[in-house]
Amino acid sequence: MDRLTVRLPPDLARRFDAAAAGHGGRSRLLRRLIEGAAQASLPDGPETASTSASAKLTLRLRVDDLGLLEAAAADAGRSRTQWAVSLIRRRLHGRPQLRPSDAMAFIGIQRELRRIGVNVNQIARALNTAVLEGRVLDLEVIQLDAFAAEIRDHLSGLQAAFRGNLDYWSDR
Repeated sequence: MDRLTVRLPPDLARRFDAAAAGHGGRSRLLRRLIEGAAQASLPDGPETASTSASAKLTLRLRVDDLGLLEAAAADAGRSRTQWAVSLIRRRLHGRPQLRPSDAMAFIGIQRELRRIGVNVNQIARALNTAVLEGRVLDLEVIQLDAFAAEIRDHLSGLQAAFRGNLDYWSDR
């Protein structure tokens, strides 16, 4: 027989044992769950590895180090594995490591900057056609200055966010 090993947090293991007690024990319930999953309809075709092959890395840490890791991960809104992977990827690739919510925020900023860019282009086009005897309409100049200031503010915020993300994952 093949043997499967599953690592669980202590709380989840206790809750599973409590649930398994009414089903003949841990092994019997696990076998039933695995049989049910194996009988579920699987995609047709040959089995292929996932599009991003991965390998497992196991770390042994002192209890106090593990506590610090869990606290840092919780502060960052990640599991300890996600936090460690982000740290390693940041060091290896030198790129920001964003949570999905952060990535969505950056996409929103990018969308706003595009919107502002379209408006600036429209104003520039209006300025090119609104020149009257060497004078530009004052309203368009004021709007252009306001948009330029707004773009600078958004870019500063975006740069600060990226700097903060990179600093977080860098050596302290």
